[in-house]
This record gives sequence, structure tokens and C-alpha cells, in this order.
Amino acid sequence: MREPAFWWRSAGIYSALLTPPALVYGTIAGLRLAKTGRPAKIPVLCVGNYTLGGAGKTPTAIMLARMLAETGERPFFLSRGYGGTVAGPRLVNARSDVAAQVGDEPLLLAGIAPVVVARDRVAGAELAATHGATIVLMDDGLQNASLAKDFTLTVVDARRGIGNSRVFPAGPLRAPLAAQLAKTNALLVAGKGGAADNVITEARLRELPVMHGRLVPDPTAVAALKERKVLAFAGIGDPEKFFDTARAAGIVVTECRTFPDHHRYTGEDARNLVMQAERAGLLLLTTEKDRARIAGEASLEALAARLHELPVTMVLDELDALRRLITAKLRR
Repeated sequence: MREPAFWWRSAGIYSALLTPPALVYGTIAGLRLAKTGRPAKIPVLCVGNYTLGGAGKTPTAIMLARMLAETGERPFFLSRGYGGTVAGPRLVNARSDVAAQVGDEPLLLAGIAPVVVARDRVAGAELAATHGATIVLMDDGLQNASLAKDFTLTVVDARRGIGNSRVFPAGPLRAPLAAQLAKTNALLVAGKGGAADNVITEARLRELPVMHGRLVPDPTAVAALKERKVLAFAGIGDPEKFFDTARAAGIVVTECRTFPDHHRYTGEDARNLVMQAERAGLLLLTTEKDRARIAGEASLEALAARLHELPVTMVLDELDALRRLITAKLRR
């Protein structure tokens, strides 16, 4: 599903018409959030966001996993495996699994640390502990109250914020903002822009630490693509963020194609993309997540062979402060 444009504008007629179902949805989501989850045998850190769509959760989770590993921890990622058929709990095998089975994000994360896919998050945390994890790192899961979290870092995009501040389906919020802030231990504002200023104000009123970060593209990939003309395509929560990142790095984005978040590419999609790029003399550029969804699929081999990807890293201005916060929380 493509997110409606009115979610990211001031509330208008469409939001007003959808207010009654949004009130019902928001009430149910708020009640679920208020529940006390079951504690795990090991600490649980959660990276979440307040809205449907992309905010930078996965790069943030990767940044945290690397930070924890440097301190001697053995982090395991815990993911629902959105878009995959495996219910789990199951350890992801990056060499043999494909996105159709376990989802695109788990395949990407498996290159950093072990990943457990589980729709039952409590069972997933138990499996991680039995395989030697010293800490569970949830990529997404703020709105899932089944598993108790020891620390939740919530990511908000500085350019898009929380849109019209309405709850789904009238807006992009997954639950009422106040209910989600109550489950947040620290806020990470990603990128540049003032759209998240209202969220920052609310967080500071609750005395929540506010961090600032930015997505930095891989310098090796940038050097290989610098001043090259590309057809960029993406099926993620916020494709425009990807296109803007590529342009800012000096890559000449001549044409763009957007697909729904977690889009499962078809043979027809692949043929059209390859044909469009060859006709215009362009390289094909996509995200790590999209590459993960394309890899291993026989009908997409021709597309996979022509792909370039642009990996990004979340760089945090207050990394030492966040490390101290998490360490103090876990000790308690």
C-alpha cells in the first residue's frame, strides 16, 4: 500500500472524514501500549518510530548493534520479519534464506549480527537467549507490548516529522503520540528539517533525552557512482529520502521510480527497470533493503546483475551520551 499524501499535509477533508475510525483505532492501540509486557531473560533494547513508513530504524538498529558489540555484548536482532512467510521463532541464515521467507530487513541485519525472526516476540527473545545472546535488539516493536523493553529509542524524521499528527487511517501515527511518548526513553531526530519540532517539544516536556543523527552514504559506493547518471528506484517507507541522499552525495539521479514499502518485485518490474535504464543509458541504483528483496529470486536475476546499491550509516552526534544512557539503564 502507498501511503496517502494527505498524511503529510495539514489535516484536511480526508483526515476529517477518517476521524471516527481513527478514534477507534487509536483507542485500541493506546490500550495495547499500556499493557505490561513479559520480561525476557536478558535485556531488551527497542528501536521504534511513531508513524507508519520509514524513519531510519534499521540503520539506527545497526548503529546500536555495533556500539553494543564494542562494549563486549553479544547482541541478537529480533524482527517480526515483515513481508516474509516464516512465523518463527527462527534464526535467519543469510546464505540460504530469501526475503520472501524472512523479510528484507532481517536479511540486511544478518550481515551485522545474528537475527531471530518471530511474530511472537517473547518466544523470539527466548530463542536468542538460548543461542548465546546477551542482549536483544528489536528492529521495530515500539507498538508491540507483548515483550517488556528495558530501553526504547524512537526515531523521527526531521523532514517529515509525524505529518498531520493524526492517528491511522486519518494520519500516519501508529498510536496516539502521548501513549507512544510514554514508552520512549530517548528520541533520535534523523536528518535536517523542522517538521519534528513539535515532537521534540513534547519529548523535552517529559524530560526525555533528544539525540540528533544523520544518514551518511558509504564513501566507496559514492566514489564508484560520483557524477554517474542513474535510474534510482526504491520500495521503502520514504523513497524520496533515498533519492535526496543520493543527489546530496553527488550522484546524478536522472530518473526515479517509487514502489510501495516492502514491495515484492516481479519479473515484469525487473524487465521494465532494465529496459528503461538501458534505453536512457543509465545505471540502476537502489537501497540495501530493495537489493535484499531482489537477491536470490530466479525471475529477478537480470535485474540483480545490473544493480548498484547505496548503503547508508546512521551517524549520531551524541553517541557517547547514548552509550552512557543505555549502560546506566541496563545496570539498573
